[in-house]
Amino acid sequence: MDNKKIRPITAITMGDPAGIGPETVVETMLCPEIHACCKPFVIGSIAILEKAAKILNKDLKYNKIIDPSEAKYEMGTVDVLETGDYDTDSIKWGEVQALAGQMSIDWIMKSIELGMAGKVDAVSTAPIHKGAIKLVGVKEPGHTEIYENVTNSPYALTMFACHKLRVFFVSRHMSVIDACKYATKEKVLEYIINIDKELKKIGIEKPHIAVAALNPHGGDNGLFGREEIDELAPAVKAAQEIGIDAVGPCPADSVFHIGKSGCYDAILSLYHDQGHIACKTLDFEKSVTLTFGLPFIRSSVDHGTAFDIAGKGLAGAISLIESTKVVSEYAALMYNK
Repeated sequence: MDNKKIRPITAITMGDPAGIGPETVVETMLCPEIHACCKPFVIGSIAILEKAAKILNKDLKYNKIIDPSEAKYEMGTVDVLETGDYDTDSIKWGEVQALAGQMSIDWIMKSIELGMAGKVDAVSTAPIHKGAIKLVGVKEPGHTEIYENVTNSPYALTMFACHKLRVFFVSRHMSVIDACKYATKEKVLEYIINIDKELKKIGIEKPHIAVAALNPHGGDNGLFGREEIDELAPAVKAAQEIGIDAVGPCPADSVFHIGKSGCYDAILSLYHDQGHIACKTLDFEKSVTLTFGLPFIRSSVDHGTAFDIAGKGLAGAISLIESTKVVSEYAALMYNK
């Protein structure tokens, strides 16, 4: 087993430079646990990182690189790949700015370029600001859609990793009414098939997948709605008929509790809040978002840019540390399978 399989090359994009991303990146690059599980480097700005480090009273060395092969991957030295010569002095903490939006998008695009070229194994993303990227013409609402569209991937599966829970989502940013209509037999079956495929890539030979129910008590045989009878149960049955170990629909008020003990390899949540509430209640800071289905695996923190505390030295880095750690562990599983 070579070092690459033990320590994947993981790019950390710095997020919006006016948010808490730079501060959390500094703390993440100073974490011994991160250097033990991967070879981390930053796609971002040395000037912005220096500002963040000064706020945090941290002393760091910087190694400017143009390719991951030039990185030192040493504690105390931050390898930084820059994407342009920006007017960093104009960036103001905690404000929506077009330049900040452009910088954050440029860093994302560089991570995609490197991932598509096979130069990085995983990407961990600090938060971007939707308003800032909109100012520079980005149409997608967030990271996941950008990565899916730019890589021209057939799908991008969002998965929450929280302790022993792996939670996938049929729909994400959609109204609850629309999400209920979206969870059709065809759509749920498609997700079950793709989840099965992606989990096999990390070495789970026959994934045990639970599908959450939509209505109270799983609909109680149609007493509280027919979605389980007409859509969800037929999707599970169709998955079983092609050899997938799927079960459900399982009442949503208990499926996550059962799943946290490791009874399922994955749970398919039918809409955004159904799965988010379960994971964030279990452990808010260590709920990490992973994106499967891309040419490389990508993760993200589960918080925003926090403009209200940006530049004040108050930001906690636990989420970015966990994001970087988890995505690196999953990348290693893909190599070691």
